[in-house]
Amino acid sequence: MGQVKVRKFLVSVEEIFHEGGPPAAVPPKRGLILAVVENPYAGQYHTDILPFMEDLKPLGLEMARRLLAALGGDPKSIEGYGKGSITGEAGELEHAALWHAPGGYSMREVLGGAKAIVPSAKKVGGPGTRLDIPVTHINASYVRSHFDSVEAGITDAPRANELVLGLVMTTGPRVHARAGGLAAAEIRGEDGLR
Repeated sequence: MGQVKVRKFLVSVEEIFHEGGPPAAVPPKRGLILAVVENPYAGQYHTDILPFMEDLKPLGLEMARRLLAALGGDPKSIEGYGKGSITGEAGELEHAALWHAPGGYSMREVLGGAKAIVPSAKKVGGPGTRLDIPVTHINASYVRSHFDSVEAGITDAPRANELVLGLVMTTGPRVHARAGGLAAAEIRGEDGLR
């Protein structure tokens, strides 16, 4: 297919000191990167859309590296991740689904082979559409303390012929996590679940 046409990137990092409880000794951070790209399949049905998934792989790596840099650059500091995509109104949900492999594998590679599946969300919508991107621990999906979500969106995207592609990384659990379950220190790392 060719090169992915990027209109813009948005990168944001939030640092959470507390949610009414005691301030965290090390405040966790939640980082988000979004890319607004042209959807080459917008406007009509295409049977074979897999070539664009291949085209998105270099963009996924670039976005994962940019996001990691915004969070300090140390892959060992990242404990949670997620991904999501929004397709504009001339696209279809399956176009947004093309982000699953490029978005997920790029973060796993940049973080040194994280084991857990990268949770995902996708939808169809116009400019200003918001998406809650789910987050789980990078090595064990059952670690409840890291269940989270980051709201994502851009006021002028996606236009009808665009996609908004997103990655999220976090540096720790929710600031006052105390919902029990498997603790990060108890991860066995055998299957990406526990």
